[in-house]
Amino acid sequence: MAMPMEHPSSSESVSKENSHEGIPGTHNDKMVNEKLDGRRMSQTHDLESATPNKLVRDLKGRHMQMIAIGGSIGAGLFVATGGAFTNGGPASVVLGFIIVGFMLLFTVQALGEMAVLYPVNGAFFNYGCRFLDPAWGFAMGWDYALGWLTVLPFEITAAGLTIQYWRDDINIGVWIAVFLSLLIAVQFFGVRGYGEVEFFLSVIKIIAICGFIILGIIINCGGVPTDNRGYIGGRYWHDPGAFLNGFKGFCSVFVNAAFAFGGTELVGLAAAEAADPRKTLPKATRQVFWRITFFYVVSLLIVGLIVPANSPNLLNATNASTKDSPFVLAISLAGIKGLPSVFNAVITISVLSVANSCTFASTRTIQALAANHMAPKFLAYIDRKGRPLASIALQLAFGLLAFIGESSQESVVFSWLLSLSGLSYFFVWASICLAHIRFRAGWKAQGHTLKELPYQASFGVVGSYIGFVLNVLALIATFYVSLFPIGGTPNASSFFQQYLAAVIVIALYIFWKVYSYFTGSEMVLYQRASTMDVDTGRREMDWDPDDVEVKSFKNLPKRIVRSLI
Repeated sequence: MAMPMEHPSSSESVSKENSHEGIPGTHNDKMVNEKLDGRRMSQTHDLESATPNKLVRDLKGRHMQMIAIGGSIGAGLFVATGGAFTNGGPASVVLGFIIVGFMLLFTVQALGEMAVLYPVNGAFFNYGCRFLDPAWGFAMGWDYALGWLTVLPFEITAAGLTIQYWRDDINIGVWIAVFLSLLIAVQFFGVRGYGEVEFFLSVIKIIAICGFIILGIIINCGGVPTDNRGYIGGRYWHDPGAFLNGFKGFCSVFVNAAFAFGGTELVGLAAAEAADPRKTLPKATRQVFWRITFFYVVSLLIVGLIVPANSPNLLNATNASTKDSPFVLAISLAGIKGLPSVFNAVITISVLSVANSCTFASTRTIQALAANHMAPKFLAYIDRKGRPLASIALQLAFGLLAFIGESSQESVVFSWLLSLSGLSYFFVWASICLAHIRFRAGWKAQGHTLKELPYQASFGVVGSYIGFVLNVLALIATFYVSLFPIGGTPNASSFFQQYLAAVIVIALYIFWKVYSYFTGSEMVLYQRASTMDVDTGRREMDWDPDDVEVKSFKNLPKRIVRSLI
């Protein structure tokens, strides 16, 4: 990898960035310069200083909390879970989402700790380069960016299909053009536009899910006059059954869960543009617990109680067909008029919200890759208003692929495009957990203490180990069901549609290793704890480490509550 440009005031800026008075273990200017001279600066860069203009830190606390709670709730939850119910049954869906939910709880806590200390653009991509290996960071960065690049046209197409719930006489290309134009308009307002749009759309999604849970309980108890099923209780957990297709059915749920939960990590990516990450990020990461428990697990539990998993409508459910959404179907089966249309409108809003998140996630990651000399240089450009225009143009160009929705082969094309996204989240989440483990090792090896951390992950390194292991197990389970698909025999097409992301990650990793070798960059297997960069990108914060509460059994209950609220 190319060496970064030396700036005349680089040592001064680094010294200032790390001159935290009153923090135990703080190094003076001489020690900092000596450490930086011996560190592999070709492998880690300060992303915020790589371009003349910087990203604008304009996201407030309310934006961060709504991004954490409802930022990526969309078709993955409202529509794609229909296939999960069909393949695995209601119990498999609930258990699978609980497992992935706990995995993400540990992952986001680990990400929050690093993002508060290093609120740099690219977040976990940067942490992968810094604490693991530049080649692995390169692979994770491009895998994550490609995932969001390909999800955008799918989400725009899905939004167009939701309109066909009411008007199927209008060509879907018209709605694709309308929604793509709206998305372009949001980009003119920069990160503040993204934050405001996500705030208001997330509020609508949260209200809708809360209302659905209440309605679902009423339906299950037989409180809807138009529903001739009466009291339902756990009827559908006995017939057709709680678990379908055995162990394969259970394993098949993980990819659906990853697609539904995808975007939870955006709160860490947004840290670089947060006005006060020290204050807003810890609160936002705690909200993930409620998002997982209430909006995903509880809502899906309700769906599994009031919709039979062998419903013919669910058999036709795809990632983009809202007519067969299990949520819409639950309301329709109760015979309630008008309300299915209302919830379909909510799905439309949710899909557009995720499309908005696609643009934010991919453009910031691509800009960070370019600033780190891992992508074409022009993609690193940021204008005076803090907008990465070149990266935005690239993302919107991918959005034009949504017009494939007019083709008769659109389902085949989108199946292959989406094969880059669902599984890739497991690699990203596992890398975040592993980066946190290595970060703690480097932090300790270089003489720092936990008291110096502005925010500590509630579950510590143990939580990251658990999160990493759960991610690996999910990858193994997905590999098994990809190799031996439900109701079929092993075939290459089915396998790569499920596991293509793994091939892409390995190819990207090998490419950067080979590229580094031929360009003369220093080759390393992994970043050693004693020499990894724990200084670059630290944002100066006004806080007293002596105010950090000492952990004890006496304050354990209070710490548990604070970790969740």
